[in-house]
Amino acid sequence: MIDFTLDAEERQVLDWIDTRAGHMIDTVKTWSKINSGSRNPDGLEAMRSKLAEAFGELEGEVSAVDLKPSQTVESNGEIRDIEYTPSLKVSKRPDAPVRIVLTGHHDTVFPPGCGFEDWRLEDEDTLNGPGVADMKGGLLVMLHALLGLERSPWASQIGYDVLISPDEEIGSLGSGPVLMELGARAHVGMTYEPALADGSMAGARKGSGNFSLRCLGRAAHAGREHHLGRNAIVAAAEFAAALDQLNGRKENVTINVSRIDGGGAPNVVPDLGICRFNVRVKTEDEAAWIKAELADLVKAANARDGITADLHGGFTRPPKPMSPANARMFEWTKTAGSAIGLDIRWNDTGGVCEGNNLWASGCPNVDTLGVRGADIHSDREIAKLSSFAERAKLSAVMLMAFARGRFDAAEARALSSQG
Repeated sequence: MIDFTLDAEERQVLDWIDTRAGHMIDTVKTWSKINSGSRNPDGLEAMRSKLAEAFGELEGEVSAVDLKPSQTVESNGEIRDIEYTPSLKVSKRPDAPVRIVLTGHHDTVFPPGCGFEDWRLEDEDTLNGPGVADMKGGLLVMLHALLGLERSPWASQIGYDVLISPDEEIGSLGSGPVLMELGARAHVGMTYEPALADGSMAGARKGSGNFSLRCLGRAAHAGREHHLGRNAIVAAAEFAAALDQLNGRKENVTINVSRIDGGGAPNVVPDLGICRFNVRVKTEDEAAWIKAELADLVKAANARDGITADLHGGFTRPPKPMSPANARMFEWTKTAGSAIGLDIRWNDTGGVCEGNNLWASGCPNVDTLGVRGADIHSDREIAKLSSFAERAKLSAVMLMAFARGRFDAAEARALSSQG
């Protein structure tokens, strides 16, 4: 681990961040009351407006980035486009020698009317509320780290792009191409998913894909003409059973059959069956293996008399390994943490985030730089209030180290070619 101590100018930046702790906490309380569920366009736009105002303090170029629609298989079998509200982008000093991309999301998993739309204090250090950790709190950490950088003597050495997206919780299908574009031209990336309550961070991440197999059969009267029907539900169910049998064939590959749609009245042979499932893989080789297995299963479904089957979806989050480049990023994170009295640890996870997308573009990154939190994606979600300034200072130290050349961002990017 690199050994360095902070000088007086760096400590002045960290002291300023401490003065903003109360502001960060007041702001996250306000933001948590804005319902910005992934399918709530009005709430997402209201949240984006608040973010544009807050990130305007950086005095960079603030813009809306329109996202391309993606496709979904509806429960009635129709293929429909999904539209997304824009991402928020903030850019500053595009010609600076060090390029960093910082990413986050303003959508949550909580839809309007879910009953979890306000905050409360559990104790003096624990805030419960929708998105307080995942990741409205993380966005405030990101913002104040950048504001700290701007107050340092070295800010001119770093150019950055911030992308805050409305669709992370549903796979980043709209924002994924933008993440790839920004990651491709950055040296390193920083993403603000929450750390665990004890401060532990995510290391290597599996890749993830969401799929839907659509089976079309032939409807018929279940009594008079059952023999004329071709049961699409049975075809989808047999495909699902065969999928499940793939579990255990490869140590790190898991397939979760989550839902079968289709069918209707008991006296009608169903002509539609849709099997929805998720796949997790640790390596690209495993992704190639499961793709080949899926192709064989789809071929088998199509071989059934009177059944037509087509597969939709794919891998939207490639694996993010603990490669030499990402390991270097974690080494630097640990070093920055040590400089402010934090013992940074991390563990591999099967979860996915925008860090997967950045790595797919060759951009080494750390992706759990947000507040310390727990129980995300539930009405028990919490953020630790003491971690707002703490984690903003951690990122500020890293940004200043990149600006000063203590951490060589170009070196990390070069290492990404090693896998």
